[in-house]
Amino acid sequence: MEHIDWGLVDWSRAQFALTALYHWIFVPLTLGLSFIIAIMETIYVKTGNPEWKRITKFWMKLFGINFAIGVATGIILEFQFGTNWSNYSWFVGDIFGAPLAIEGIMAFFLESTFIAIMFFGWKKVSKKTHLWSSWLVAIGSNLSGLWILVANGWMQNPIGMHFNPETVRNEMNNFWEVLFNPVAVNKFLHTISSAYVLAALFVIGISAWYLIKNRNTALSKKSMIVASVFGFFSILFTIFSGDGSAKEVAKHQPMKLAAMEGLYQGQRQAPLIAIGFFGSQTDPNNPKEQEFAFNLKIPNALSYIAFSDVNAFVPGIKDLVHGNKKEGIISYQEKIEKGKKAIDALAAYKIAKKENKPEIADAALKIFNENFNYFGYGYYFGKDPYLLVPDVKISFYAFHTMVGLGFYFVLLFILIYLFAYKNKFQNKKWLLWVAVWTIPLAYIAQEAGWIVAEVGRQPWVIQDLLPNIAAVSQIDQSSVQITFFLFLAVFTALLIAEIKIMLTQIKKAKISDTNENTGGTK
Repeated sequence: MEHIDWGLVDWSRAQFALTALYHWIFVPLTLGLSFIIAIMETIYVKTGNPEWKRITKFWMKLFGINFAIGVATGIILEFQFGTNWSNYSWFVGDIFGAPLAIEGIMAFFLESTFIAIMFFGWKKVSKKTHLWSSWLVAIGSNLSGLWILVANGWMQNPIGMHFNPETVRNEMNNFWEVLFNPVAVNKFLHTISSAYVLAALFVIGISAWYLIKNRNTALSKKSMIVASVFGFFSILFTIFSGDGSAKEVAKHQPMKLAAMEGLYQGQRQAPLIAIGFFGSQTDPNNPKEQEFAFNLKIPNALSYIAFSDVNAFVPGIKDLVHGNKKEGIISYQEKIEKGKKAIDALAAYKIAKKENKPEIADAALKIFNENFNYFGYGYYFGKDPYLLVPDVKISFYAFHTMVGLGFYFVLLFILIYLFAYKNKFQNKKWLLWVAVWTIPLAYIAQEAGWIVAEVGRQPWVIQDLLPNIAAVSQIDQSSVQITFFLFLAVFTALLIAEIKIMLTQIKKAKISDTNENTGGTK
């Protein structure tokens, strides 16, 4: 690949990132709120208290608004695999498509079937049947997340497959290995638990606003107790699964880990940077290398988090780019050369097969198989190895924003539960406003997490096997630019519409509440 249309690559990446980031505004609320609704309805069925039914129906209305708009953005996201990333779609063969097909056939159908009963079956089916429908909607929405994240996890750690040189496609040979890929498992657990955190903070924030306005106080206090408990255990699990994800990143994507920590020179007993800010460039010829103007380090923590050993060596960016013989790390230049051998051998194999020269074909195939693990590096032959380094600043700041907000959420859940349980919000209006303004912080944490996951692995679409320069469709750059701005306008309009509809529903809601002077309608 001598000529690379970097503009096409960048615009295609930008369009996919735009769609993914907008889509993820809607998805986590769907995943988490579905379970909170099911929990609240369970309390209603168990207690028979009609107040819990009214509370459930209120949050269900907000869930429905969010769900409808989220589906629209998700459909567009999947279309882009065929329009902008057709080479990728061909190269992954049946692997990427299989989880998405299962998601559509099993999870989405389950979710979409029972959502009708959930919304319109209150007076048409029994309490228990309706409750089961609510739980099945929650399970279905989260199963959708499972299969999508299995596909994404395979891209980050491609296993359970073999490469077919005849068709130039990767084909699945072990479904269970793909499903239980440790990267996918940790990614799924970390992603859905973080979605539960966002939904809990959403419920708490809306409830806090009602308490500030002295409206719907019973709804708010009951909702806060459920959401704070649900959110507290979710954030603990998010932290736990995040630790598992970090270990998988260290094992399979060491460059991502180095970028997340701004680690240029590898070391044993590597410290973890708790807080840090980049300053000036250290090398004028390498804009990706920055030094910290300020940082606060936790000794040995990075080595322990990555490898459960404080004495473990954590490779830095320079070790990965230039190699480190002492630690058994080969340089990117060597990987590029091996990748070029694989690409050339594949081409020679195809020619030999076409010309019916089996001995030459077998020799070429042997060379290809020996170097296949570095196949993707070959597309960078004759180019700067630092093109294989992700944006360090974005990865570092996104990661530390996500982690910092996560620990803040732990504290907030504890405070909200204690004050809601003891009914002591009277003189704590400051805490209620904090809860309201934490809603956008929850979304920032979500987006930061995906930025770490996707920017940190650049330029790989499939780790080590297919870079974005080889995965992109060879289409006119201007068509991508036009659709980028069209999608930006449409998605922004959808987001504004969602916020406006949500705010209208929140403001006009009058849940029967015997504890407030303004009363309400039954």
